[in-house]
Amino acid sequence: MEAVEVKEIKKEIYDRLKKLNTSRCFACGTCASGCPIPGTEGMEGWDPRVAIRMINYGLIDEVVNSQFPWVCTGCGRCGWACPMGLDMVPIWGLMKALRPRETVPSVLQKGTEAVLRAGNNLSIPKPDYLQQMAELGKELADDCCPGFYIPVDKPNANLIFFPNSKEVGSDYMDQVWWWKILYAAKENWTVPSENWEAVDWGLFTGNAQATQVLAQRKIDFMKKIHGETMLMPDCGGGSYGCRSGMKSCELENPDSKVSFLYLYDYLKMVIETGRIKVDKSVHAGKVFTWHDSCKHGRELMVHFGRGYFDEPRWILNECVDNFVELFPTRENNYCCGSGGGNWPGPFEKQSAAHGRFKAEQIEASGADIVVVGCSNCRDMILRRLPKFYPNNRKYEVKYIWQIIAEALVIEPWSAEEIAKAEAEATAQWEKLEVVMDEM
Repeated sequence: MEAVEVKEIKKEIYDRLKKLNTSRCFACGTCASGCPIPGTEGMEGWDPRVAIRMINYGLIDEVVNSQFPWVCTGCGRCGWACPMGLDMVPIWGLMKALRPRETVPSVLQKGTEAVLRAGNNLSIPKPDYLQQMAELGKELADDCCPGFYIPVDKPNANLIFFPNSKEVGSDYMDQVWWWKILYAAKENWTVPSENWEAVDWGLFTGNAQATQVLAQRKIDFMKKIHGETMLMPDCGGGSYGCRSGMKSCELENPDSKVSFLYLYDYLKMVIETGRIKVDKSVHAGKVFTWHDSCKHGRELMVHFGRGYFDEPRWILNECVDNFVELFPTRENNYCCGSGGGNWPGPFEKQSAAHGRFKAEQIEASGADIVVVGCSNCRDMILRRLPKFYPNNRKYEVKYIWQIIAEALVIEPWSAEEIAKAEAEATAQWEKLEVVMDEM
């Protein structure tokens, strides 16, 4: 075996690595024992310990040009286990950032370019987006929620909601769950007409500048309409990236500080205060379990001091009778395999291998329904894991807001409330030049 040739590290990279404390590593390998990458086909020889040692030896280009930073989901189990407290996820993010943009995995780079250019990663035109909001809103009003409509750019809204592009682009009806809750709570809310994308594609590509731009757009919209509170996007990477971007924006300009709520805080609040009512008998006869999203839990705790573990369990306890835990759970839970851009990314087999532990957890739990709070987690557990592990038990996957919406006891609006909302909807869509007669 030949000795490793140590390479000189460029000063600008060295300075960034110094801030990330890579020299703390003494190669104990604890990080590797908690990482799903060892044992993944195509990633033989790679694990966090190896990558850190290579970086410390100056083999930066070898790590940057490898698949490792892209197959890594950024789940944070490596740093969580590290006895030296080395926070490794930002190191892998730096390795992504050092990759020339033209060699970033194509689908991720194109998504980032699209969201910066068009305000959403699918480049959905504004007229199409508004027409869909109008049509689906009317369908819900006609079906079960008289007076419902989707407020767009509403001044002085109490709650600012940012849609997920894939739900606007394809999974249309997944939006209904949130809408029912907001309707039942009689929330004063709104969505933007432009730059509405919830997901932070800058995080997926190691593009900190894009992350900051996307966060600033959300801040600017809130300032423009004098909105009160932002609901952090449900996507784990989206909310984590938004929170990181908002921090950068605020450091540059303290006036960029805005109020925000995580979805768990909001959902717990509307149940706890009686603004919405639920009937848990709707979910009788099923066994439920909860998947702790890495970016809503472990990584949020590490970088912002608070992870969401108790709140979703409290919410589920209000909505279901039969709940079981996955093992390991909470801070020690495994990533589903979709983080870091691995759901839309090109490394499907590696992503599925990363998710093998999640598949084993679900199998062992005996759960009928896996409840999630992240859109990428939902797609991974619903679509990719059954594809690669077809012999495992069959289960459903539902959002936590879907569980609430299915159990909602919606108190009817008064005739006056319905008439007022219908008049507001008519005026809004006329102003936005959405032709309601075609619906």
